[in-house]
Amino acid sequence: MAERVLVIGGGGREHALAWKLAQSPHVQQVLVAPGNAGTAKNEKISNSAVSVNNHMVLAQYCKDHNVGLVVVGPEVPLAAGVVDDLMAAGVLCFGPSAKAAQLEASKSFSKSFMDRHNIPTARWSSFTDPQDTCRYIRGAEFPALVVKASGLAAGKGVVVARDKDEACQAVLDIMKDKAFGSAGETVVVEELLEGEEVSCLCFSDGVTVSPMPPVQDHKRLLDGDQGPNTGGMGAYCPTPQVSEEVLQEIQTSVLQKTVDGMREEGTPYVGVLYAGLMLTTEGAKVLEFNCRFGDPECQVRSIAANTALPLDMHTQTSVSEMGIQVFHAGTELKEGGGVMTSGGRVLTVTAVRPTLESALRSANEGVAVISFPDAVYRRDIGHRAIAHLSHSRLCGLFGESLIKPDQPGVCDQRNLGGFAGLFDLKAAGFTDPILVSGTDGVGTKLKVAQASGVHGSLGQDLVAMCVNDVLAQGAEPLFFLDYFSCGRLDVRVTSSVIAGIADACQTAGCALLGGETAEMPGVYGPGEYDLAGFCVGAVERGAVLPRLRDITEGDLLIGIALSGLHSNGFSLVRQILQRSGLRLDSPAPFGRPGQTVGEALLTPTKIYSRLLHPILRSGAVKACAHITGGGLLENIPRVLPPELAAELDACRWRMPAVFWWLQQEGGLSLDEMSRTFNCGLGAVLVVSKPEAQRVLRLLQDQEEAWIVGSLAHRPPGETPTPDSPPYCNLNRESAYRQSKLIKPKYRTRVAVLISGTGTNLQALMEQAKKPWSSAEIVLVISNRPAVAGLKRAALAGIQTRVVDHKLCGSRAEFDGTIDKVLEELGVELVCLAGFMRILTGNFIKKWSGECQKTLILSEEVDAGAIVVQEAVPILVTDTEDSLSERIREAEHRAFPAALELVCSGAAKLRDDGRIVWSHSAQG
Repeated sequence: MAERVLVIGGGGREHALAWKLAQSPHVQQVLVAPGNAGTAKNEKISNSAVSVNNHMVLAQYCKDHNVGLVVVGPEVPLAAGVVDDLMAAGVLCFGPSAKAAQLEASKSFSKSFMDRHNIPTARWSSFTDPQDTCRYIRGAEFPALVVKASGLAAGKGVVVARDKDEACQAVLDIMKDKAFGSAGETVVVEELLEGEEVSCLCFSDGVTVSPMPPVQDHKRLLDGDQGPNTGGMGAYCPTPQVSEEVLQEIQTSVLQKTVDGMREEGTPYVGVLYAGLMLTTEGAKVLEFNCRFGDPECQVRSIAANTALPLDMHTQTSVSEMGIQVFHAGTELKEGGGVMTSGGRVLTVTAVRPTLESALRSANEGVAVISFPDAVYRRDIGHRAIAHLSHSRLCGLFGESLIKPDQPGVCDQRNLGGFAGLFDLKAAGFTDPILVSGTDGVGTKLKVAQASGVHGSLGQDLVAMCVNDVLAQGAEPLFFLDYFSCGRLDVRVTSSVIAGIADACQTAGCALLGGETAEMPGVYGPGEYDLAGFCVGAVERGAVLPRLRDITEGDLLIGIALSGLHSNGFSLVRQILQRSGLRLDSPAPFGRPGQTVGEALLTPTKIYSRLLHPILRSGAVKACAHITGGGLLENIPRVLPPELAAELDACRWRMPAVFWWLQQEGGLSLDEMSRTFNCGLGAVLVVSKPEAQRVLRLLQDQEEAWIVGSLAHRPPGETPTPDSPPYCNLNRESAYRQSKLIKPKYRTRVAVLISGTGTNLQALMEQAKKPWSSAEIVLVISNRPAVAGLKRAALAGIQTRVVDHKLCGSRAEFDGTIDKVLEELGVELVCLAGFMRILTGNFIKKWSGECQKTLILSEEVDAGAIVVQEAVPILVTDTEDSLSERIREAEHRAFPAALELVCSGAAKLRDDGRIVWSHSAQG
């Protein structure tokens, strides 16, 4: 190759070309005309002031400076014939002739050429009269919504309209108002194609083509493909959406056909051919041709790029660069040094990495450290590719669950990712079926899962909410589809959720036929997503529930136990949790021993299909109510005739502790509780008295179940009408009695030893006041008189004692005095809450074993078994005071939780000093 190469142009594309050419050992120097600040002084690269518009002067310059090759970047010089003129003058120039460049310079020529050579493209027509154009738009049998200026418009002369009115307005803007100057004298109107847009470029010697990896540009200014069109806000390469088979088809039916057609018409195409394509369901179709490298496509041959663009095109300020390769576009050197922006696209930040995700991450990190006023850049370059890759990975992970479910009636779906799932009712054994459908989500339980970082259990929640609704109609759930939407797909999170859905479908006995994963940048915040499920079942026509005509006064109600809160009422739960001061990682005052609040709340919803479907098919059940949103009082009446009411006795079933905790902490009335939560019953069946015991036994073989009430006529004085509101009565006296059951039968008598203000004591006293607490604080002892902690205890009605260590002759006498007071008041548990004295080993041994008495301490200082611990992070902004305050807050959460675990028997101290956990704790 020649010693010198001249690159014509001044954008990011030309900087990238010069950068790459300079890496060749055959190139001594690269000149760029006019260039930019990035090409001004860079080892082998420098700018040239030669005029590129006067081709005679340019040719002479090349001869004078021993330029052996000219590479043309932008389209305007090509259309003006710079290649023809330089080649005629004996200067080698890379690029197509002016006649060949018509493929880009005239969209009308390009479309006619594609029609002549049977190259796939959108339906179209060209016009020189705006009225004729609008008539065509309004009368076309296809959506004629793409309006293009036929001439060169710097990549911006295309309007994709939302409707015909907008398309006609675009015609007027281009043709009458001259929005793109003379380029809009002729307008091309095209059919709006749907699909994925990609760019395929190739080198051509006029006979053969050599394709480059496919690339995808991002034209819109803002994230989520919003805002006006630009020359390009970023790109990535290669595109995973274009398979090897598709690329081969594009090479054959588009690129090679174009080069062959140009040669046949006497205009050989030499240079870079750029095909903008839409990947439609009918195959790839050409949107446009360019006769040069794209920008920013040129910068991303195996590079991920992000472009920074200033909103104020006249802003001039210094640009800071760090780290990753940066290609300059709209920049220039200031007098005396430094760089300033000159408008338009300013910089392209690029990265090359082993994977697309890592390249995009690096490019985004690079652009984030560059600053200048009014800069704007996109943060979602490559979002379509990430969605495509994630979908492919999910199909790989769960394809077997989707393609080969063990379910009669599911048609073999070897084309995973097709448009719909198929199900054969006849093959499933139905004779005269009624289809039953149900759809639901999991509500704001999502927020708890996202905050806890626990996602897998939501799959069961989603399936259960839909399947249980279908069961309530007597139907067998047949198949399920899911919808997962997010701002940015996290494969780990999505995989966890969908794995949960697949497992839950197995549990429910229905097929997971497929679903939709939608990535919608700008709609959801970081880490946020939403879920919806769709279940379809079937029931023979004569077995549909409820059987309203068969339901009579005196029928009994059988309630079936649930696993927790299920998936309703979480907006209220989160409010109560916030007011209580508990965090999701705090020890739960309800649920199983050792569970955190988040773990307890995320207990998945029970799926009742395998339990209930055989019983429903037997005909013994007249109605089935799934207790979801609206609670007990609003769901049971949905399956009853209007003249009947449900009478429930809350003493007849076990109500989990979480409901009483919510009622107490939230100050909720019984009516609020029973209209919001299921209060311990996941489903309620209506059966006749003769069938009740048989159905109950069948249920109790697998699940907790109870006869919880009966049906009666509405209260006297009420005349039911078709518009009567539903009626269900929860016996308030029985509910009140059951609320008292949460109080433990036995409460551990606790003494607290203090030395000062008693802030930890206050947290312990507040815990002990709660009706479900297993602790009763009967004594507070201080080794110092008149401290604030003693006053706190006295105000709470707790006995106090002062054992002043200064008045005792020895540690043994001091300990003995305390021991005597503890014995007098029958204390069983001793807590040290800011107690500033070291107790003797004999005292500790006595209170850690004798008469099952327990002491929360060990013989060593700051030692012993850990019951509860909580990490307190150190923040960059922390002061000694702020850190101390957050440590105190953590103590006030952890100490009461530890007290509760020990008093309830959930945590016990073994002889070897270790903690053993019991699962038979009260509550």
